[in-house]
Order: sequence, then structure tokens, then C-alpha cells
Amino acid sequence: MTTPAIAHPPETLEGWFALHQIFRFKRQIDASRLARMVKGAANARGSAPKSPAKKRAKKTGPAEGWSCFVKLIGSSADLMVIHFRDSLDSIAGAQDDLAHSQLGGILDPAYTFLSVAEAGLYHLTAELARAAASRGGKVGDDEYARALTERARVEKESAHVRRRLYPELPTDMPYVSFYPMSKRRDAAQNWYTLTLDERSRLMQAHGLTGRRYAGKVQQVITGAIGLDKWEWGVTLFARDPLEFKKLVTDMRFDEVSAKYAEFGDFYVGRIISV
Repeated sequence: MTTPAIAHPPETLEGWFALHQIFRFKRQIDASRLARMVKGAANARGSAPKSPAKKRAKKTGPAEGWSCFVKLIGSSADLMVIHFRDSLDSIAGAQDDLAHSQLGGILDPAYTFLSVAEAGLYHLTAELARAAASRGGKVGDDEYARALTERARVEKESAHVRRRLYPELPTDMPYVSFYPMSKRRDAAQNWYTLTLDERSRLMQAHGLTGRRYAGKVQQVITGAIGLDKWEWGVTLFARDPLEFKKLVTDMRFDEVSAKYAEFGDFYVGRIISV
């Protein structure tokens, strides 16, 4: 029988909602006309990213989000549009504005992925669970809840975590790779029956691999459990698209990916500058 300790999920922090839209063109369109239509769609009420001046003026929190348009390369689809917004309703507004734009009139939907920027607190959750067990308490009791609230607040205020929850669109990394993924639930390889400590160990090692690409690849992890068939989305930005191949190859040799990861289709392209 699975014990509560094994089944206990990690705590998570959430930031902006995200929507990845994949389209095919209804008809052929040249690059200059596409650029004009993208510019018009980007300036729509729901799709326009906030200006740096407005970002500086908003003292109490991050800006409301941004959108970018990616011309896909080597894919059965033609265009990927990525939206990050501060609420699900704002995502709906960006989606509707794109649909009613001139650009939206030439687009056929091929795939969508709805998720929310996420930071998984594996290490923190495992630490608090051990502390609860050592004092004779349990996960979720009053002392655990108080400690979790305070520790999560500190985590969310850190610059590193805020960059994960409210990612900025990099200005010097024009190439994009997006793919969905899930953790395996096979009888012999079930991520969700591992102990919390074991999951924490595996994810910590996985994170160290990603850190080797700091400055070369910007990675955004979004959680989709309860929102999509897949459980997470990974969006990568880079100056050199070969870095996608190197990073994903390295990460697939991590134990957590080699044993427990399932990957969906990859969508790769270049941001259309507006």
C-alpha cells in the first residue's frame, strides 16, 4: 500500500499563466506581409507587452505579461504564439484579440497548451516533512503549515524564483524551442510512488545540469496538471539553436529523465521581431 509520505506531493509556487498556440497558415504569405500582420496583432490590447517605462512604474509587482510570435522551422505547423499573463482571464483576452486580428484571419489552430509558470519546492517540502516526522507531527499540521507559509514567502521574494514565475522575454535570444512533457506512471517506473526525498534528490541533480547552460539558454517551466493532457511545458530561448540539442541531450542522461520522463512534440523557430 502506498503510504501518505510517499504520496505526498511537493509544494509549488505559481506565477503567470501561459498559453502556447500553434497554427498553420490558411494560405501562403510572404515574410514582409507576415511581419506587418504580426506587428498589428502584437499591438492589440491583449497581446502587447508592457513597455519598460510601465514596468518601472509598477512598484508593487511584476508587469502584466507579454506575447511573442515565433516563425516555426522544420515543423508541420507555421507559427507559434506564446502568451504570458497575470490571470487566466487575461490569457482569454489575448487569445480573443489574436483571433479577431488580421493575422488571426489566416491562422488555423493546430495545437494549444495551457499552463502556469511554476517553481517546484521539492527540497523544501522534503525538509519540512522530515522535520514534522522528527517532532512526532505530520505533513499538513499547524506547525508544518506555519513553517511552509513563511518559507514559501521567502522563496517567492527571491530574485531567482521571481525570474522563474514571471519570466522576461529575452531580447538577445531569438531562437525558441517548446515541448510538453510528463512523468511516467508505469508499474515499474512510477514517479508518483517515489518517496519525497528521492524525488527531491533527482530533481536537484536535474537542476544542476540546467545550470551549466546559464547565459546560453533561458528556460521557463510551466505546470499543466489539471490544465492539459501533459503535465509540464518547457520553453527554451537561445542565441544558438544548437544549444537546445546539447541541453536536452544532457538532461536526458539525468536519472530523472532517463527513467521517468515522457516527451511530446518539439516546436522550434525564431522570434519575429516587431
